[in-house]
Amino acid sequence: MTREPIWKLAGFYFFYFALVGGISPYFPVYLEYVGFDALEVGQLMSILMLTRILAPNLWGWIADATGKRLLMIRMGSACATFFFAGLLIIQGFWWHALLMTLFSCFWNAVLPQFEVVTLHNLGDERARYSSVRLWGSIGFVVSVTSFGALFNLYSVALLPWLLLALLLGIFLSACIIRGDTGKVESAGFSGFLGLLQNRSILLFFFIACLGQISFGPFYTFFSIYLKSLGYDMTMIGLFWSVGVVAEILLFSAMHRLLGRYSLYVIVVSCLLLTALRWSGVALLAEYWWVLVLTQALHAASFGGLHAAAIEFVHRAFPKEYAGQGQAMYSAVSFGVGGAIGANVSGAIYDTQGAAFTFLAAAGVCLLSAIILILKRRNLGSLWD
Repeated sequence: MTREPIWKLAGFYFFYFALVGGISPYFPVYLEYVGFDALEVGQLMSILMLTRILAPNLWGWIADATGKRLLMIRMGSACATFFFAGLLIIQGFWWHALLMTLFSCFWNAVLPQFEVVTLHNLGDERARYSSVRLWGSIGFVVSVTSFGALFNLYSVALLPWLLLALLLGIFLSACIIRGDTGKVESAGFSGFLGLLQNRSILLFFFIACLGQISFGPFYTFFSIYLKSLGYDMTMIGLFWSVGVVAEILLFSAMHRLLGRYSLYVIVVSCLLLTALRWSGVALLAEYWWVLVLTQALHAASFGGLHAAAIEFVHRAFPKEYAGQGQAMYSAVSFGVGGAIGANVSGAIYDTQGAAFTFLAAAGVCLLSAIILILKRRNLGSLWD
């Protein structure tokens, strides 16, 4: 039985992913607008990924040990808001790097813990997770479409102010939730390390990392690439929103897919579709209808993979290690994988161009699918 009203949980996801909808498509464009080159943009965007390596795991261990998960979410969102506000005052590459590091250390730590709060409040109805999470996708669509139209009328210089307002929304939405998970016993780190010796779990983290490496060019240069091809900010926002609308439709049906197909089938299928997606972006991005189709594949490349990953972590890590499990998933995939993807794509984009960069991303996804197929017989029951 749900312990906290769904709308409260959904509100947090709405504001959190509305913020992502402002950062992912437009923050690289903003950085280019204020004078940073492609390599610097890649380095600055990689900071948002790098801090996911340690910060979520540290917060996950503390939250599991203390049971004060909601308090830490509120503190993290408040500190993230404070440090992000510094970007409105101080300029320069190294100041941006410092403030983005401080901001993202707190911002990246709150979502994995909120995932645990959500699953706790859903209880035996955790199949409804996708229905709650889709409100994050709705928030993304609202921000990405409205911001694009706004920047066409005015300037991308407005972006930091808009993002600051969304950060305040995240903090306030966390403050109205009361259904905390409470303290759990035996949350020692040695026990958690023992779980990581399971080869199926290690393979899951490796595949999750490769999947996010492939997203590096997309999160860092997709909007800049489309802008160079002549698309305006409204069109760029609409392309992003197509992907998230497809993701919403996927999330609404994900509980049925999880009941019908194994995690192995879902993950392999999504990886192959993602490889097809990046190939289309690389070779045919000048055709708007191709971009609509490739963005529709976001349902598989993010929605399907993420929902499958959340289910895998829930299966693999018992309650006393739930926070550390979610944090490790965030750290290895979005942290290590995202940082490698952003940095490498920045270097390749600068020297080889957009098409080669996205083809390399397609190759990474194809490699991930091949590894899983070759390991099929040794995956274990967690992948069923």
